[in-house]
Amino acid sequence: MKIAMIGQKGIPARAGGIERHVEELSKELAKRGYEILVFCRSWYGKAQKNYQGIECLTTPSIRSKHLDAITHTFTSLLRASRENVDIFHIHGVGPSLLAWLPKLLQPSAKVIVTFHCVDRYHQKWNWFARFMLHLGEWVACHMADETITVSQILQHYCQTAYHTQTTYIPNGTQIPMSRSDVSLLNPFSLQPNTYLMMCSRLVQHKAAHTLIEAWKLLQTEQPTLTKGKKLAIVGGSAFTDDYVQEIKDLAQGDDSIVLTGTQTGETLKALFANAYAIVHPSESEGLPIAILEAMSYGKCVLSSDIPENRELTDVCGLTFETKNVKDLSEKMTWILQHPDLVIAVGEEARLHVAKQYDWKDIAEKTAYFYEYATTQPPFFAKVLKPLK
Repeated sequence: MKIAMIGQKGIPARAGGIERHVEELSKELAKRGYEILVFCRSWYGKAQKNYQGIECLTTPSIRSKHLDAITHTFTSLLRASRENVDIFHIHGVGPSLLAWLPKLLQPSAKVIVTFHCVDRYHQKWNWFARFMLHLGEWVACHMADETITVSQILQHYCQTAYHTQTTYIPNGTQIPMSRSDVSLLNPFSLQPNTYLMMCSRLVQHKAAHTLIEAWKLLQTEQPTLTKGKKLAIVGGSAFTDDYVQEIKDLAQGDDSIVLTGTQTGETLKALFANAYAIVHPSESEGLPIAILEAMSYGKCVLSSDIPENRELTDVCGLTFETKNVKDLSEKMTWILQHPDLVIAVGEEARLHVAKQYDWKDIAEKTAYFYEYATTQPPFFAKVLKPLK
């Protein structure tokens, strides 16, 4: 079976939850004998013809905040139809605006959409972009042959907002089995177990500004407790250079705040593995891979209390009130004061994600879902049936 993955920026993933999702899922599906085509944007990096059994194809896009994703989706769908794929698997509600197009280009193929997040809530979008993303949600729920949601919260959202029954297949992670190279921390002047860490793209809804403000408050109120401790923020711009500059301005003059920029591979592994704890202050999510990764390293995670985060941290983590700088500062104080409990929570988290969110199991569920989808009646047959 030939599968086209469309909507992501590309692989290997440099940043972004969707990119990591597509990469890990595709690698596992390729091991199971599926022919996987991942469509990449030319600016994201040179695509490898064969990446761990995956064929990476580059198609053009208009590189701007509002046009990059939709133009790349369009060119990728055209190319995928020439490849005679069995399934168009579209990732994200923005690219889902074109979920109807494969039905004209290649009616025999199935269209599956993975609903990753309610993107229209993100502050970086203007009113028109939010309208289009809202429309993309409707298309994802009504024009695809099947719709996947990555969290139970999103599954409930689709059912209540669009009266659509989706299939829940979550994001995943892998438990690291090898040691990290501690020397990779040296360029950032970080020492093992002495820093709190946030890992995310620097976009406003991820709320790095809230974390920095809370860290500064913590330093003021608990100077002895924070002595020798640092805050590492790992991530870079996503067409959000103005916000990145805002974060740099907030951190300026404070040597305890370390902005590492985007990191991948062994360096990212070392940053996760040697952190004291992870803070995830986001205001909007799907099912955050950053939290899953942190837990896979056995780290205690302190997250904002939005439902999508609590789906993970209610089980084995800690939460604070979203956007509340004082509450976040108080919860970070508690974390620094209770190292034994931080270790215990992290160990419990590691066991939980190993059992519930392993990429091998998720790929198995997805493979079964592909087989199921191909046995279903054509989309237009289902649409026209009530009219008979």
